[in-house]
Amino acid sequence: MKNLKKILALALAALCVFAFAACGSKSSLTVEQGKLIMATNATFPPYEFYEGDKIVGIDAEIAGLIADKLGLTLEIADIEFDSIIPGVQSNKYDMGMAGMTVTEERKAMVSFSDSYAKGVQVVIVKEDSAIVSLDDLKGKKIGVQQSTTGDIYASDDFGEENVTKYANGNLAVEGLKGGKVDCVIIDNEPAKAYVKANAGLKILETSYADEDYAISFNKQNTELQEKVNAALKELIADGSVQKIVDKYISAQ
Repeated sequence: MKNLKKILALALAALCVFAFAACGSKSSLTVEQGKLIMATNATFPPYEFYEGDKIVGIDAEIAGLIADKLGLTLEIADIEFDSIIPGVQSNKYDMGMAGMTVTEERKAMVSFSDSYAKGVQVVIVKEDSAIVSLDDLKGKKIGVQQSTTGDIYASDDFGEENVTKYANGNLAVEGLKGGKVDCVIIDNEPAKAYVKANAGLKILETSYADEDYAISFNKQNTELQEKVNAALKELIADGSVQKIVDKYISAQ
């Protein structure tokens, strides 16, 4: 009887170890088993924005295809842009995908996938603005989305005292329309969407900066980074990513 109990105890222990290992491999890949939780800021058309109650856009569709390849269900969390990296760092979200530019400062905090799209920082002004080139920005009030590269670059180039930080691009554009700032520095594709939706605005012909967009991950979660990167490479190679980009950008 004692031998039988010993055998059963050993078998149960082995089963628990196996179950723990299996669960551990799952939990190390994603925050919630079976889900791929993507943090974004859905005020950045055409990369992420709302159609009714649904978040759509380039990033949302690419993330959906990546989740499919990984056998996971995509869940999108819409949060403030400057909360994305802290959320990924703390393992609240599996990855951040929000038209996010790879910078040295961000690379010190999170890991990145390969680039999947190119971004260009541009300047939005009123149609009757005296600002006609980048040289005219000196001493002007500049609106930006907080914690974006537009914020970082403008603060470095023109001084923090001349930069007004907004929670999102919509608010920055409203600040421009209301005369609180003289211009807005933001990514080109969202800029085109904002100008189209707001009469009396235009984009300067000269670009401000060129960038690469990528997906961010917790530095410890190399397994997820590698799997997402592999899926992303396949989607780039078979033309799926370009097809999604063309679908949204050609419509702007």
